[in-house]
Amino acid sequence: HVKQLRCASSQRNRHARLLYSTCSPMRKEDVVGTVVPSECKVALLAGGTSGERDISLASGEGARAALEQAGFQVVPIDPAEKADVIRLVEEPFDVAFLCLHGKMGEDGTVQGLLDVIGLPYTGSGVLSSALAMDKAKAKIVYASEGIPTPRSATLVKGAASENVTAKNAAKAVGFPCVVKPATEGSALGVYIVENMNEDLAAVEKAFEIDSELLVETYVSGTEVTVAVLGNDQPYALPVIEIVPVNAFYDFESKYVPGASKHLCPAPIDDRLTEEVQDLAILAHKALGCRGMSRSDFIIDADGRPWILETNTIPGMTETSLLPDAGRAAGIEFPELCTKLIELA
Repeated sequence: HVKQLRCASSQRNRHARLLYSTCSPMRKEDVVGTVVPSECKVALLAGGTSGERDISLASGEGARAALEQAGFQVVPIDPAEKADVIRLVEEPFDVAFLCLHGKMGEDGTVQGLLDVIGLPYTGSGVLSSALAMDKAKAKIVYASEGIPTPRSATLVKGAASENVTAKNAAKAVGFPCVVKPATEGSALGVYIVENMNEDLAAVEKAFEIDSELLVETYVSGTEVTVAVLGNDQPYALPVIEIVPVNAFYDFESKYVPGASKHLCPAPIDDRLTEEVQDLAILAHKALGCRGMSRSDFIIDADGRPWILETNTIPGMTETSLLPDAGRAAGIEFPELCTKLIELA
């Protein structure tokens, strides 16, 4: 059995080298890939065990349709199912297309498994995925590169005098402030609070979701997001302005039809467009991302952009932000998925 696994891994590595050797560097004008879809067997990873499982399954369905339209052989794999994990290891797939969101999928864990078995995959590697998923750690990277990010403090569950620590954190960043889990996505457990009583209640609720929290200065303004594609020479897609019905781009705004509008390209001036695109590329590079990323910003009343977070596996439904940005750049969804495989 070990010999079979080694043989399968060796075949994957040889195939990966062949694919890589035929791929020219990603360029803005390239919309036709060099991978032959009909000869490429794709393991589509979606589902998993995180709080974002349902969203991941929706992303998987969107990506599956696009990949099949492009001509790929697609096999759905749910890492929550042991039989699927065994299949992932034993079958001769050419590449893994990742549509996993949240813990045990977007945080480097699955990426590590794929590295061990020698299977190329879309998106960032282990360290980059883990860094971007941990918002507190990502902010340290942003600050080191001079990328403006709101002032914040970190809270750890189980630390001595949690209430006292929470009060000190809120005082340090000021009110209003944002309380959010440090290692969750999809705006799960995010609260905007106006005073200390609200803050303590929000901290208690957020700790039910994550063991590490971020208390962050609330910045009011225009919310925009910038998708970036590429490995060594990444470039930014058109900027999208997000207009949520609710107070901010929360879980409902992200996934309930009609709960938000995407304006693409964003109605901001050329100087600001270029600035947020440059910052998104800088964040992509600073975190060591590859393939794709999507960074979210708030533009304050003075026209200054503040980065909030970077997503290494953005949503992949037909109406998600990354496919929207791709279409605005003239790249249809099947072509975008093909590009991501080429970059893998």
